[in-house]
Amino acid sequence: MKAREYRAEHFLWSVDDDGVATLTLNRPERKNPLTFESYAEMRDLFRDLVHADDCKVVVVTGAGGNFSSGGDVHEIIGPLTEMEMPALLRFTRMTGDLVKAMRGCPQPVIAALDGVCVGAGAIMAMASDIRIATPKTKTAFLFTRVGLAGCDMGACAILPRQIGQGRASELLFTGRVMTADEGERWGFHNRLVETDALMDTALEMARALAKGPTFAHGMTKNQLNIEWDMSLDAAIESEAQAQAICMKTHDFRRAYEAFAAKREPVFEGN
Repeated sequence: MKAREYRAEHFLWSVDDDGVATLTLNRPERKNPLTFESYAEMRDLFRDLVHADDCKVVVVTGAGGNFSSGGDVHEIIGPLTEMEMPALLRFTRMTGDLVKAMRGCPQPVIAALDGVCVGAGAIMAMASDIRIATPKTKTAFLFTRVGLAGCDMGACAILPRQIGQGRASELLFTGRVMTADEGERWGFHNRLVETDALMDTALEMARALAKGPTFAHGMTKNQLNIEWDMSLDAAIESEAQAQAICMKTHDFRRAYEAFAAKREPVFEGN
């Protein structure tokens, strides 16, 4: 696919000349809730990014000073109470597939977070590779507050690896807000910046990554995913194979030649 040619229906999408895509959840009057349609469209888009050579990094954010209030109460939660089990399972598998697609795309995904970041919005932040937030960011995995389990969309697998088992357990049992300061101290947020610097900071990081060896970035992301349940010996062997593949790229030679010539390398992602 050509990421620049994609026309989103249920959110905003743009790709700049550096190959940095910005996905903006855009229902600010309701704090950017998700719908059946936006879940499915984002899932399909992230899956297709595997084939998008013109997209090197993705920034996900929300409009109007909030990231996302999660699943829309009226458009998702209400209808779910009337569904039978087969339809419910189709829905929960679809939402989980969004996380799989975000983790499975080779592009680094940077979440630029502000204000409300709860429910499925918190999960999207969790599924991203890097999280930049503001002091106003309030993150909550509030599924228990609506009578559901905290084990939603991979939270019990991913969140403990990011912030530790005990902290994740508390957040998933209680549904309480993790403050921005807690998020940074615990390693959920990579950094905190003021609101007016949020997008500039996220885009600056995204452009720096986009200028790097993007094939190798995709390899790094893949290894971060697959090594979760490997033994150390298997992980070391897997990384040896991955690195050997990267050594056959033109970017590896470009870096060597640039170093020898005492200049900055220009990577092309191949």
